[in-house]
Amino acid sequence: MESSLISRAMDKGGSVHPLLIDSSCLGHLPICNPSILELEKDSKYLLNLRWVAYYLHHSEEKQKYQTPWGPLCYVRPDQDPHLRTENYICDLNLDSMEVENPRKIDTRFFQEPTPWDFVGLEDIRLTSWNGNIYGSGVRRFAPDGKGRMQISKLDISKKSATESERFFVEAPVDKDSYCEKNWMAVLDKPFNFVKWCSPLEVVEANTSDLADTSEAYGSFCSSSIKHLKDVENDWASGQRGGSQVIPYKNYYVAVTHETDGWHTQKNDRDASYYHRFLVWDKDWNLVKYSDRFKFMHGKIEFCCGMASYKDSFLITFGFQDNSANLFKMPKSFFDEYVGI
Repeated sequence: MESSLISRAMDKGGSVHPLLIDSSCLGHLPICNPSILELEKDSKYLLNLRWVAYYLHHSEEKQKYQTPWGPLCYVRPDQDPHLRTENYICDLNLDSMEVENPRKIDTRFFQEPTPWDFVGLEDIRLTSWNGNIYGSGVRRFAPDGKGRMQISKLDISKKSATESERFFVEAPVDKDSYCEKNWMAVLDKPFNFVKWCSPLEVVEANTSDLADTSEAYGSFCSSSIKHLKDVENDWASGQRGGSQVIPYKNYYVAVTHETDGWHTQKNDRDASYYHRFLVWDKDWNLVKYSDRFKFMHGKIEFCCGMASYKDSFLITFGFQDNSANLFKMPKSFFDEYVGI
């Protein structure tokens, strides 16, 4: 079996830490796909942990223990047919790398759209833009599951986290696209996102043209293409968003993901997730990229966050939608691994 990125980095001083909340306040259901944000250099970090109202069963390795519905199955409560998400803002204890002070994001000021199979704001990436904290992720709409990126302004105190503004971003070109998701927020450029990696497409949400909706579940705004590098790389054709895009040295750095999907002999769907590091210069030219990797060895892993901390990066990822983890990776290991 190929060694995982974490096992290789641990030999160079890296470490992995579970991110946990008391399960009794979560209905004994899992948290996953965490994001991280540096608020004060090397001294204060926020986490967002995604709570999901289901268990994801995935049959691993030789896949001997499949469900009647195949190797991948969402197991949800009998009384709730939806794949439901809620989010918790937490503080990170930098000494122990543990979760402190979880508070569920209060969304009371907004009506929920008519629910589709997926309910809630999924896979939030945290940002700090223009003195405010935002969380951006995807929300699905009935009747067909059409997805749009949602940006939420979050008012956060030691006791609470409240969503005070909410708007959705239309795609810059194809207004009828089915599902916009996994846009990577650029931390030092407000409301800018890497939408595609190959060819590279950086878009900006036009927050000055917000339009109210009669449904009272948020406003909509347009987006425009800021940078387009019309160069396609065969290896990158399936690269989609993962972490935020963070500045490092004279570069931009992000973790992306790609999915190898297939159907079994019974025509049940399955997939394996891989990740890469991508490095761009400040003019958005791709200068380095890593081999694809897994954090551990699960077929389904997903990264939603990356931050700088002293001589390390803090990378947050979920494992099989059943756990949230923080990977502390030395920057010296990253430089060697990527080659910068």
